[in-house]
This record gives sequence, C-alpha cells and structure tokens, in this order.
Amino acid sequence: MKAVLCREPGVLEIVERPSPAAPAAGWVRLAVSHVGICGTDYHIFEGKHPFLEYPRVMGHEISATVLEAGDGVVMAVGTPVIVNPYLSCGQCIACRQGKPNCCTNIKVLGVHTDGAFCEEISVPAENLYAAKGVSLEAAATTEFLAIGAHAVRRSMTGAGARALVIGAGPIGLGAAIFSRIAGHEVTLLDTSTERLQMASERFGFTSGIVANEATAEAVREKTNGDGFDVVFDATGYGPSMEKAFSFVAHGGALVLVSVVKDNIRFSDPEFHKREMMVIGSRNATRVDFEHVADSIAKGLVPVDKLITHRTTLADAPRDLARWAHEKNGLIKAVITIGN
Repeated sequence: MKAVLCREPGVLEIVERPSPAAPAAGWVRLAVSHVGICGTDYHIFEGKHPFLEYPRVMGHEISATVLEAGDGVVMAVGTPVIVNPYLSCGQCIACRQGKPNCCTNIKVLGVHTDGAFCEEISVPAENLYAAKGVSLEAAATTEFLAIGAHAVRRSMTGAGARALVIGAGPIGLGAAIFSRIAGHEVTLLDTSTERLQMASERFGFTSGIVANEATAEAVREKTNGDGFDVVFDATGYGPSMEKAFSFVAHGGALVLVSVVKDNIRFSDPEFHKREMMVIGSRNATRVDFEHVADSIAKGLVPVDKLITHRTTLADAPRDLARWAHEKNGLIKAVITIGN
C-alpha cells in the first residue's frame, strides 16, 4: 500500500509499505477514506513535536470503511466508521475509571505509533464508531471537533451561561460551536481581527474581542463587570492561559483545552475569592465522538465551512509542506485517500 512518511523533520515522501496483516481477535482492518491534517501534523513535519520518533506516518483524524474483522468482532465489510485514534491500555487507573482519553499509557495514532496517512490501517474494534448519517469526509472532522465537545462537557456549565473561547483556531472554533450547541452565549477572543471576522462571517460568532491592552476592559463591558461563567483557553500559549484566570466570573470555571510545557502561574487570592474551578481537558471519549457525529448529522455543525482545503494522498507531501507556512484562510485541510 502507499503511505506518506515523514522520514525526518521537513522531509515527506510517498513510500510503498506492506498492507496490514489479517486483524487479530478484537481488531479490524480498515480502508482509510479521509484524514484531516491537524496542527500536530504540521508540528511533526516542522520538527517541533517534543516526544516523537522519526520516521513516522502521521494522521489521526480518520474516517474509513471496514475491510476485515478479527475474531469476536461483528462488523460487516464496507461499514463506514469514525476512528478514535487514542489507543488505551484498559488497565490503568484512568481506564478503570472509564477515562481512556487520559490513559497513563496512551498511544495516539500518528504520534506514538504510525497513523492513517496511508491506504489501510488496523485498530481495535472498540475504537470504531458507526458513521451514521454522516459523509466520510465529514466524519474525518469528528476527532478534532470532539476535543472541543469534550471540553464543553467537562465545563459542567448549563444553558444560558456566558462563555468566552480564547483562540479562534480549529480547536477553539470546535469548542465555540459545541458551547453554542450547549446553549451558551459565546464570545471569541483572539489576537487576529481577521480570524474574528472569519468566525463571524462563516460561523455566526458575532461577539468578539481583540486581544490587546484593552482586553480586560472589553471583558468587563461584555459581562457588565461580572466576567464570564466559563472560559475555554485553546491557544496553547502559556501567558494567555495565565491571563484567562482574570476573565472568569465568581463561581465560574476555566477549562484549559490546550497544553503547554510551561508552568502556569496564577494569583491564589484572585483564584480563591472567585471559588472558581480550573479544569483540564484532554482528548475525548466515546460519548463526545457520538455527540459530534449526531450533531453533524442534524446539521448543527457547518462542516462545509470548516473544511477549507483538500488534497489527495499523492499530493499531500507537497500540500502539507506548503500549508505549514501558508495559513491564510486555512481552517481544516482534509486528505482524500479512499474512493
């Protein structure tokens, strides 16, 4: 089969690899249909991922169809599926508590092990969800949207709450979309007026704040001095995450959707007097994937406006290298692999 291999930072090439063997018990061999290109993939290409071993086949935002099922798996050939790329151990404390998304031994397809920039893969059947009522191209957006949906669910914030999403990139937009689906009044905050305008024109997020020296005052004006009931930081930028504490209302919550290597510092008196919650949000679980797929099927997620760039497996090395630097107008790029 053909695969796109990142041999080393800055080097992508099409290679021939053996197709996966017949699946083991509990596993399924898949024909990859579509794969989204994630920020992580660009970081891998650029050599910015701190824990990755090269060479690597990237790709973890996956839709596919069933080719062959191992013993114990009842799944018909040709079934369209969404792939959860988080391979968990099933035995650690997180897995025992029903939180495989933060498994202590987690392996993510395309990061810790080879992913789906190729024609076929094998995965555990428990990591597959039926793509009912969703096109296979749309299904490939499920994983990145599930990260935002998981963050919203983690916030434990009900309808009518005022929500601030910091960072209008793909993950931030996903969080904003599912915050709106949850009934929140959503405001976006970003350093870029262009991204805020795009979010308004394409997705209807008309309430926006430009991050600058007047941000704190703008937050007060938007909330009548109260602050936001829930704040989602999706910037992956330590100073932004630290500043986000001051935007939270008394009794509110801050959800850190992104992760950085820095230590995050905050004022304990400001934190304590608010009796606020600080919540980490990592990856997503089955309930989030299913919520996203159901929302797409119901027309609540404008997938056609999220997918801005398309390519093929043959052209992916050229296009991914170009899009790593040419980000203008880019929200989500998708590689078409299957028919």
